[in-house]
Amino acid sequence: MLRNPIGLSYAVVALLAATAVTDVALFAAALDVRLLMSGGLKDHPDPAGFAHLGLDVATVVQVLSQLALGVVFIVWFFRVRKNAGVFAPDGHRGGPGWAVGAWFVPVANLWWPRTVAAGTWRASRRGAYGDGAGKGESLALLNWWWAFWILTSLAGYFAGAVYDDADTVEEFAAGAGFLMGASVVDIVAAVLAILFVRRLTSMQHHKATGMIPAAQ
Repeated sequence: MLRNPIGLSYAVVALLAATAVTDVALFAAALDVRLLMSGGLKDHPDPAGFAHLGLDVATVVQVLSQLALGVVFIVWFFRVRKNAGVFAPDGHRGGPGWAVGAWFVPVANLWWPRTVAAGTWRASRRGAYGDGAGKGESLALLNWWWAFWILTSLAGYFAGAVYDDADTVEEFAAGAGFLMGASVVDIVAAVLAILFVRRLTSMQHHKATGMIPAAQ
């Protein structure tokens, strides 16, 4: 049974945009720390406290935003995978449950969600089983999104570890710099995710209305 994913896609896109905004805040907070370490915030009454507190607050807000995003994204992902099973019942590796479970399997979560997404994408293209893909229906967008999803996960983990382990002025400056870089990568990943969600949702909508004339 097909279920419309458009409403969920709006929620996912809104949370992705919110996450990008928290990345901007985290970038600014990390820049404050970096400026502090280079003597650029001397005029603040409590430069060290101001900079580190700002970074801590931005990090907490980002984590909360990402948790909300993760829940809503997985619900959307499960729905589009279920729809793809209607479009092409035998065109997938594993059942719809993997749209949820694949994210929580250590190591396998580096590639298995992408496999689920690829099967869903192919099934959602034009044609009975996703054949005859047209412009904008190649896997390029999906691949770019997944590459940056992996990259931002690794960059965030590395930058956080460097900053948390810092003891000297130089180490804090380096950690803040890595956090700034990770924020930029995460913004790019969020933009690509928005494009991916919108495109896949649109593909499913158009395919569903073609399969069910009454929906037109």
